Amino acid sequence: MSDLDAKGKSTLLSASDEKANPLNVQECAYLRHQVTLLAETLETMRLADYIAYLNRPGRLLWLNFLVGLVRGLGTAIGAGLLAGVAYFLLKRIVVLNLPVIGGFIAELSKYVHQR
Repeated sequence: MSDLDAKGKSTLLSASDEKANPLNVQECAYLRHQVTLLAETLETMRLADYIAYLNRPGRLLWLNFLVGLVRGLGTAIGAGLLAGVAYFLLKRIVVLNLPVIGGFIAELSKYVHQR
């Protein structure tokens, strides 16, 4: 008789749990979907690769050094090209014989040619 009482109580408890949490199956499905989305997002972010990258400080320093070198070289080349284009345009303005600007540009041109 005690087995029947135990079985009756367990069915009674499971029935009362279902009444207390009627969305349990739906909640589990929703949570499973959310975990899947999170896993896909982490995989597309390549989070594991990033963490492995941070765990090797020597490689981190070396790559940052190379990035800084390339950035500095690009800045120097870009500034040189911009200065060259500006100088070319200023030389063209000298031809127009503008009173104030023309004299200043002619002086600048003499200074550039001296060096």
